[in-house]
Amino acid sequence: MSKNKIIVTGGAGYIGSHTIIELIHEGNFEIISIDNFSNSKPLAIDLIENITGVKIKNYAIDLCDNTALDKVFEIEKNIIGIIHFAAYKYVQESTVFPNKYYHNNLESLINILEACKKHHINHFIFSSSCSIYGNIELLPVNEQTAIGKAESPYAYTKQIGEKIVEDFVRVYKEMKAINLRYFNPAGSHISGMIGEMPTKNYFNVVPIVTRTAIGKMPPMKVFGKELPTRDGTCIRDYIHVSDIAVAHIKALQYLINNTTTQNLFAFNIGSGEGVSVLEAIHSFEKVSGQKLNYELGDARDGDVVAIYSDSSLANKELGWTCKYTLDDMMDSAWRWELYQKEKGI
Repeated sequence: MSKNKIIVTGGAGYIGSHTIIELIHEGNFEIISIDNFSNSKPLAIDLIENITGVKIKNYAIDLCDNTALDKVFEIEKNIIGIIHFAAYKYVQESTVFPNKYYHNNLESLINILEACKKHHINHFIFSSSCSIYGNIELLPVNEQTAIGKAESPYAYTKQIGEKIVEDFVRVYKEMKAINLRYFNPAGSHISGMIGEMPTKNYFNVVPIVTRTAIGKMPPMKVFGKELPTRDGTCIRDYIHVSDIAVAHIKALQYLINNTTTQNLFAFNIGSGEGVSVLEAIHSFEKVSGQKLNYELGDARDGDVVAIYSDSSLANKELGWTCKYTLDDMMDSAWRWELYQKEKGI
C-alpha cells in the first residue's frame, strides 16, 4: 500500500527537519522537502537520514519562483497535504529589512496556495506564530484572544499570512487548513544528533546560551533588565521543537479525518508556562553543570515583553500535549552543541 505523500516546505530548517523526523517515525507518510537553503544547510537532510535511516528527496528551489514550484508538483503526484514552514523568521532582522520579509514570506505563501488549488491538494498547515497577538496584558492567550498590534514586520507577515489562508479557503472550499500558532521552539532532537543550525547569526535564546557556554560566542547579552516582569527579563513560552513537530502530525491527521463543513482552524501550540530568560539560563546551568557568562542589557525593538499560551484547545481537539520539560530542552540543546563540536559541524 502506498503511503500518503506530504510536502514540507523549509524541510531543512529547524522545525521542518524535526517535523520530517516525526513524520517518518509515525510511519504513514512519504515526505518530500522543498528548501533552497537560504537559512539552512543541506547537512540537515543528511542528519535526518542518519537518525531515521530514510533518505529524503529535497527540491532546492525558491518558493517565490512560481515556475520552479510548478515543476515540483508536475513531478510529485498524489500529494495529500502541505506543511508550510518556509519563511524568514527573525524579529530583529525584519525591523531592518521589512520589504525582504514581506516579499519572501507573503509571495511564497500565495504561490504555494495557488499550487494547491491547481494540483488539487486539499490539506494545508500554515506555520504561524504567537507573535500575531502582540503585547497582551491578559495572559495566557488563547485562540479567542484578539489579534494585537504587530510588534515587528515578521509578526505582521504572520498576521497577513493567516488572513491570506482564511480568504483562500473561503473561496476554495475544497481545502481544509490550520493556522498553527506556536510559541518559542527550543531544544534539539532527543538523540542530540540534529538541532538548530542556521546559516546566519543566531537570534534565538537557547542556541545562544549553548554557543556561549561552549566558547563559540562572547558573553551572552540578555536584552531587557528592567521590564515589568518578575525578574526584569522577557517571559516566553518555551516548547520543545519535537513537541511542535508532533503537533503538526496531529494537525495533519485532524484535517484528513475531519468530516465537518468547517474548513479553517487555529490552534495555539505552547507549553502553557511562562519562563523568563534568566530562568531559562538557570535551567541550562543546572542540567549542563556549566556556569554561563552573560550580561544584562536594554530591551530590543520588536520584542514582546511577556507571552505564554493556553493550549487547551489543541489538547482537546488534536489530542496533543507536551512531552518535554524546560530541562529537557536545555539538556538536548547542550548535547546537540557537544555533538557539533565532536563532529566538527
